[in-house]
Amino acid sequence: MATAVGYTGGKTANPTYRQVCGGYTGHAEAVLIEYNPAKTSYAALLKKLWSLHDAAGPQHPAYQYRSAVFAFDPQQAEIATEVRDGLRKQGRRIDSLIVPASRFWMAEEYHQQYEEKVLGAACPVPDP
Repeated sequence: MATAVGYTGGKTANPTYRQVCGGYTGHAEAVLIEYNPAKTSYAALLKKLWSLHDAAGPQHPAYQYRSAVFAFDPQQAEIATEVRDGLRKQGRRIDSLIVPASRFWMAEEYHQQYEEKVLGAACPVPDP
């Protein structure tokens, strides 16, 4: 599994961190996850996300920090909706948006693997 940090969901081409944080782009800060579907399913990734991330209501008043799943196709949107709704039936409050993915813009290099660079250690997330 590999990850990249970037921006998506807005209208500004090639946004910078400063622009996104300024609220001028409409983008959200996002993580792109590359995974092997033979080893884990999209549904399992979503369940892991919602077990680690507090998706109950707005986490921050700034729009770029909204909780969202950016689905690359209708099948992903359907799976995300099913997983979210299933967790809601179990009593979990999940207010994450499920929206079509738009272009993903890579964040600046200093944002990539940030914890590893700043803290000297990665924060591993076990496979779902």
